[in-house]
Parts: sequence; C-alpha cells; structure tokens
Amino acid sequence: MKTTIDIPDQALADAMRFTGAKTKREAVVKALEQFNRAQKVEALLAAAGTFPDFPTNDEIEAADLEYEERMAKRWAGKP
Repeated sequence: MKTTIDIPDQALADAMRFTGAKTKREAVVKALEQFNRAQKVEALLAAAGTFPDFPTNDEIEAADLEYEERMAKRWAGKP
C-alpha cells in the first residue's frame, strides 16, 4: 500500500542506522515489524499466568520423558 507520510529526517536516519536498512522503505518496514513484534510479546507477557490449565514446564518435560521412554521400549520390541 502506498502512503505519503512526513517523517522527521533524524528519526528516519536513526531507523536506517539501527535496522541496517539500505532504503527508507526498508527502514520503515523493519521498524514497523519490530514495533509489532514488541507489542505481541508485551501482550503475551501480560497474559502469562492467566491460563489455569496450561501445563508447567516441569509437566511438559515429564510428559516428553514419558513419551521418549515409551518409544524406546516400542523400538526395542517391548510392550
């Protein structure tokens, strides 16, 4: 989508430097992507602990270990 916007020269120069962008367009796109990613991370962190049935890391690791043991027995020919 083409849009005309007025961006302060120093802000654009900083964005190009920080993102490593070669063009103004690339700098704006990268800056928007980084901003959007940061907002998504912030929303995810805000939701942390709000899922009562979400398994803990220890529960996930225990389930993974149990699965690996079952598969090892299956490949070894044990029921």
